[in-house]
Amino acid sequence: MSHEAANPPQSENESQHAPIIYLVDDDPSFLRALSRRLRAAGYQVETFGSAEQFLSRPPSEAAGCAVLDLQMSGLSGLELQEALAQAEEILPVVFLTGHGDVSSSVRAMKRGAVDFLTKPVRGDELLEAVQRALARHATEQETQRQKREWRARYKRLTPRECDVFALVVSGLANKQIADVLGIVERTVKEHRGRVMEKMGVQSPAELGRAVEWLGELLQGTTALGKAQWEKTRS
Repeated sequence: MSHEAANPPQSENESQHAPIIYLVDDDPSFLRALSRRLRAAGYQVETFGSAEQFLSRPPSEAAGCAVLDLQMSGLSGLELQEALAQAEEILPVVFLTGHGDVSSSVRAMKRGAVDFLTKPVRGDELLEAVQRALARHATEQETQRQKREWRARYKRLTPRECDVFALVVSGLANKQIADVLGIVERTVKEHRGRVMEKMGVQSPAELGRAVEWLGELLQGTTALGKAQWEKTRS
């Protein structure tokens, strides 16, 4: 059974929540054929005759991916891929081209392309590539959601709680933290408890993993905490 047969056209309400496939190709006939094939598989499709048209579209947070021609008038597919990489919007890319070469394929894949397909492409091959791209998009969206959540939690900490956070993830014990901050150990325990509660974690190990999610916001935090501790010992 073909993929198209297994995925009949959706109702209007269902189609509004279907992933969006952005097709960018300067061949109108190929664009129409590809669009029909993907709509028959239940996807929303938006078509663009050039990279410039695509870049001027309003950004969307909907699930989706971009299927790009490699060689187009104006910006090429590789140049469009680079522009997408520099934008805040996460959108996995599948390349479709009638002029593929090893060098272009390697460049595309190194920059994160999901697949590099040649025209004419088989329907099942295209749909499988689109499905992989959508799976990647879902994963990346979840990662971004978790990062935003961790950042929101961290920003709820008071300045003193931020100090305690830095020292805890540096591996210092409560007594050592008290020495660094010039406060009593009982107060450290109180601050530490509030930090754990606000960050939604149960252990220092979980708090340490939060540093990975917080990224640049906490760049240098653990190093600073260790430096402060070493200073008190000198």
